[in-house]
Amino acid sequence: MSKKLFSLLLVFVLSISILSSSAAFAEEPSEGGEETAAAVTITDMIGREVEIIPGSYENVVCIGAGALRMFSYIGDVALLCGVEDIDNPSLEERPKMFDSVARPYVLAYGSQFEQLPSCGTGGPAAQAAEAEKILSCSPDIVISEYEDVEKEDALAEQLGVPVITLRSGPGGVFDDAFKASMELLGVIFGQEEKAQTIVTFIAEQSAQIIDRTVGIPEEEKPSVYICGLGNWGTTNHLMTAQNYLPFEIANIKNAVSGLAAPGIQEIEEEAFVALGEDMDIMIMDAAAVKNIKPLYQEDPALFDTCSAWQKGEVYLEMAYNAYYTNYEIALINTWFIARSVYPDLFADIDMTEKTNEVTQVFYGMDLADAIFACPSSFGGYQKIDTDTFFQ
Repeated sequence: MSKKLFSLLLVFVLSISILSSSAAFAEEPSEGGEETAAAVTITDMIGREVEIIPGSYENVVCIGAGALRMFSYIGDVALLCGVEDIDNPSLEERPKMFDSVARPYVLAYGSQFEQLPSCGTGGPAAQAAEAEKILSCSPDIVISEYEDVEKEDALAEQLGVPVITLRSGPGGVFDDAFKASMELLGVIFGQEEKAQTIVTFIAEQSAQIIDRTVGIPEEEKPSVYICGLGNWGTTNHLMTAQNYLPFEIANIKNAVSGLAAPGIQEIEEEAFVALGEDMDIMIMDAAAVKNIKPLYQEDPALFDTCSAWQKGEVYLEMAYNAYYTNYEIALINTWFIARSVYPDLFADIDMTEKTNEVTQVFYGMDLADAIFACPSSFGGYQKIDTDTFFQ
């Protein structure tokens, strides 16, 4: 073989070797032994298609009512690079209308939130994202509860990062939209197993309540009135719903019917009085106590027509709307309502234990004591002493 031919052959062999080495290097896993995830296109909860790289995000901002709460169920709060003022307990100047109400995500992670810069004011009065504050936190993804397609698209373009919108639907913790939001967060942050754990747990809890109550004859069901349901902070004994989902799950007869529309709404005083004699049990949301108390002190005859009040069959559920829905508390409330209406069927349920069971699944920690210690929890789930409670 000539020297020239040998040299050409050697160059060819070396070139093949270098190309093979380069290809092998390009296919090697990233540091940590895992291959870099490929980009995928997901559809968020208001129908927007957004390209993401699952499990890749290290700087997260949550904006709008309920976004941080839902993220805290699935994501790692150590990834947060900013927090709305309403969720930072250390700030003096911030919205404080929910400070007395238990918000379990703040009870669980408030000390971490205190260390973060502001990504906006937050609260019911904040009806738009504050892009400049969000940009100052340098997020690589934004989890949002502002359910406006055009505004979310504009925000994503302005920030240059994915903006993912969540929603829960009218059924709250029991709604398919809430389930889908949990699963979506699971995909985005590589926490599919945790998301499925929560979704499965909620379904199992609902099924257990249904199973205990499904066989009760209609004529044996007491008539139950729910009041004090949150509606943008305005609530009292007249604020109710004829389609209160926990009642439907626990097979409870709602004292209210025939309203023109579903959902939380205020009924007329005359309608409340008319229900009085047939109102066997009253469930009062703790959020309403601050508004009902002065009304009662001004007019102690406020509940004189209410059979449940006269018989002492009034029960206090924990406030489940505080900067949108406390989903874990809404689930716990359903157990409490079922236990209050059907005590013999739920005699084995201790509300402190049930509260801790639920918060363990959602947060990995017992939060019953902290929830019950909040001023607007009035010590926790209870049967109200109607002679003294509003004194």
